[in-house]
Amino acid sequence: MSKGNPPGLDPERLRAHLERELPGLVRGPLTARLIEGGRSNLTYAVSDGTGRWVVRRPPLGHVLATAHDMRREHRVISALHRTAVPVPGALLLCEDESVLGAPFYVMEFVDGTPYRTAGQLAAIGPDRTRQVVLGLADTLVRLHAVDPEAAGLADFGRPEGFLERQLRRWGKQLEASRNRELPGIDALHSGLAAALPASPAATVVHGDYRLDNVLIGADDTVAAVLDWEMSTLGDPLTDLGLLVMYSEQEPVPGSPISTTREAPGHPAPAEIVERYAAASGRDVSALPWYTAFAYFKLAVILEGIHYRYTLGQTVGAGFDCIGQLVPLFIGNGLTTLRKG
Repeated sequence: MSKGNPPGLDPERLRAHLERELPGLVRGPLTARLIEGGRSNLTYAVSDGTGRWVVRRPPLGHVLATAHDMRREHRVISALHRTAVPVPGALLLCEDESVLGAPFYVMEFVDGTPYRTAGQLAAIGPDRTRQVVLGLADTLVRLHAVDPEAAGLADFGRPEGFLERQLRRWGKQLEASRNRELPGIDALHSGLAAALPASPAATVVHGDYRLDNVLIGADDTVAAVLDWEMSTLGDPLTDLGLLVMYSEQEPVPGSPISTTREAPGHPAPAEIVERYAAASGRDVSALPWYTAFAYFKLAVILEGIHYRYTLGQTVGAGFDCIGQLVPLFIGNGLTTLRKG
């Protein structure tokens, strides 16, 4: 790989593959840069000086079979591109690991801004901030209105027993990184299990729906929903509960968790929920359970990061304070569950 190329993507090899598979798409040498953000899979912006595209691939050194992940992401955005849900157009899926060292797919480049902090929203003013955040709810309604069968996604997940499996999965994740006392975490887990709601009809769910996983266009509407690696068929209120959790969580100095509620004009979580309920027609009375579950999931994720930090397996700054955040999310989860 020539000097200056981002790790995980060789532009010359990519160009040769694109010229074989999509003749005429690329008109000159490619340059590539890694786009920051995203929880695990790597995202690159690629250009030939005229056209621009985006490439997604698994993280470096990933030893699990990942072709399925790339295939799933490519499949869901290909299907949703034919609906009212704004997603980039999918151009190509490559599962031949000899090209870039891992499976990958190529999609259209979408112009837009990822807002990740209250400061970024404050810069556009309260009226535009309000429109941007309420637009998240409107787009979520459109996603959950997609008929999975009509979109060709009828077998994209197993909706039966979805919440039970989710709770078991995140409970196992917790056990895998448990190396200290975490007061309240077991009470939160068992409380969620004891109060499991009855799920509404299954829909396509994003799995990590929040402001910094979308691009906002020049008209302040959602131009594209990104990062579909956790998407499946399941309970739509898990997406709404996660969005509410991110919308109500207070900012913590030094935290890697993006929260925007402090931005002037930011709608209150109750208004976001009301907007979704009115447009979707869904009963949201059990939403405190889903929001508490979102707090539990994030507590488990943060504890996993903290555990890897204690083993010396994290690289970079800021990991030393992650462990202090976990009790905060446990407490918020317990408080939210009691409200429900």
